Amino acid sequence: MLAEKTHNRSYGAAPETPILRPGTPATRVAPPATGAERAKRYGDAGVGFKKPPLKPLSLTIFFPCYNEEANVEKVTRQAVEVGRKVADDLEVIIVNDGSKDRTEEVADRLAAEIPEVRAVHNKPNRGYGGALQRGFREATKNWIFYTDGDGQFDLNELPKILPLLETNDIVSCYRAKRQDPFMRKMNAFAWSTLVNMLFHIKVRDIDGAFKIYPKPFIDAIELHSTGALIDTEMLAKARAHKLSIGQMPITHYPRTAGQQTGANLKVIAKAFRELFKLRKQIRNEGKRAL
Repeated sequence: MLAEKTHNRSYGAAPETPILRPGTPATRVAPPATGAERAKRYGDAGVGFKKPPLKPLSLTIFFPCYNEEANVEKVTRQAVEVGRKVADDLEVIIVNDGSKDRTEEVADRLAAEIPEVRAVHNKPNRGYGGALQRGFREATKNWIFYTDGDGQFDLNELPKILPLLETNDIVSCYRAKRQDPFMRKMNAFAWSTLVNMLFHIKVRDIDGAFKIYPKPFIDAIELHSTGALIDTEMLAKARAHKLSIGQMPITHYPRTAGQQTGANLKVIAKAFRELFKLRKQIRNEGKRAL
């Protein structure tokens, strides 16, 4: 049974127009949709929602944390600082996934101190997919951006990806130079290659945790993955609904505190089991199962 504990606060923001940095390459997976094509995409593709407005920007920023007592405050404060610059209506959600260290204590203190911040706690640990599902369920704003709570991404790069939403439905960023051990990078490459082959997603970095989705899409689908397959499931369902996915490189930094869990053999084995179940589900049940 999932135990839930939340801290609700009011919202505050100082709007600022996001600017795309000159010279930054951007890649679109699918051609941008406009006019009748966009209306058809959202009205007839089976999702049954309309794309939310970008101005004023209503934005949720959330990130899962597992034993991130050394990182959670830094990531939270950066999320609030950047979020206030780009959003007119902002919330920042810390998803503490059953941490055994002081993550819960730090998250609760930040939620009590900062108006835009909420802390939610999974008890017990639900895994990476379960933590992302919790974040999506808790989100209340029109657009949902998520990243990791380990401090390996710079949230100051968030403003540069927002213009891609003008011509795309989703933005999925890829790590330009991944700062992970060699074997972890090789495993990630092999996994992305396999997933793209099975689902025809055509995304460069499947598990890159720097993505933004429209909330109506999240509300319209049912997520099943509780492990590392969660990113694959979401992108595969987006592709099945013919949503366009914009891509852009972002900086990836070495982990300076805490411990990685994604390379755990149990996590990898679970991801492969879920992978072929998901493929069968999408192939056999089609869009009605989404």
